[in-house]
Amino acid sequence: MFTKHPDGLRLLTVHAHPDDESSKGAATLARYAAEGVDVLVATCTGGERGSVLNPALDRPEVRADLTRIRREEMAAAGEILGVRQKFLGFVDSGMPGPDEPLPEGCFAAQPLDVASAPLVALIREFRPHVVITYDETGGYPHPDHVMTHKIAVEAFEAAADPERHPGAGQPWQATKLYYHLALSRAWFQTLHDAMTERGVPSDMGELLAGWPDTSPALATTTRITCAEQFPVRDAAMLAHATQVQPGVAFMAHPRDIEREVWPTEDYHLARSFVSGPGASVGAVEIDLFEGVRVAQEA
Repeated sequence: MFTKHPDGLRLLTVHAHPDDESSKGAATLARYAAEGVDVLVATCTGGERGSVLNPALDRPEVRADLTRIRREEMAAAGEILGVRQKFLGFVDSGMPGPDEPLPEGCFAAQPLDVASAPLVALIREFRPHVVITYDETGGYPHPDHVMTHKIAVEAFEAAADPERHPGAGQPWQATKLYYHLALSRAWFQTLHDAMTERGVPSDMGELLAGWPDTSPALATTTRITCAEQFPVRDAAMLAHATQVQPGVAFMAHPRDIEREVWPTEDYHLARSFVSGPGASVGAVEIDLFEGVRVAQEA
């Protein structure tokens, strides 16, 4: 059972696997947790079919015990961020090839009403004001990320409807739903340009050159200043030791340059039951609880 904070703010972020909470929006979570917001991470799967991406840990005994290890990594990351976390209990779908079927019983193969039911119950129990998840692309085309988007949108709506999932607790209408805009092309381009201008070697050029021809990015409605929490974010990411190789990929760029040129984590406001700057053309929110705080004080 979760401790209820009727006069406090509550934030729920919904992710596909352990480590996603630390690579997407972690500094935001750390900032709000430090401010006293009750922050909960819902992790849809245990990451059982994930690869070991850190060569130093790519050993048979690690791969054989990956389920337990990733749970322990998740617990360590949550403690670093100052957040609570709950697994929804589904099995990682892995990354099947173009002609390969999804593994039987995996998360992405579940019917939507079955996959969303635990999240509906969690929303009704935790009663978040704000929910964060991925956009309809999943952020990248992993079947679990796409499914996470689907169940988060479904649960955001279903949790408020007393006729749906009647045995899953009292209905609750979360006030706002956001999509991550993490690891965007604009973010990579800005960092690459800044590093190049300063004579710092950048490995991002090759990534940008091969960037897929995808649909335009969603509008940025919300920018959360959180550069002070970047060290906390990085520590949480490194706690997922099987998934991160220190000094490589996301861990490679100089943090002083990142703080200078991109000191925010950015979001798209997808649903809202309150008014705020993000609802106006050209206006940008600086707080995920914009409008919620006012409503609570009224």
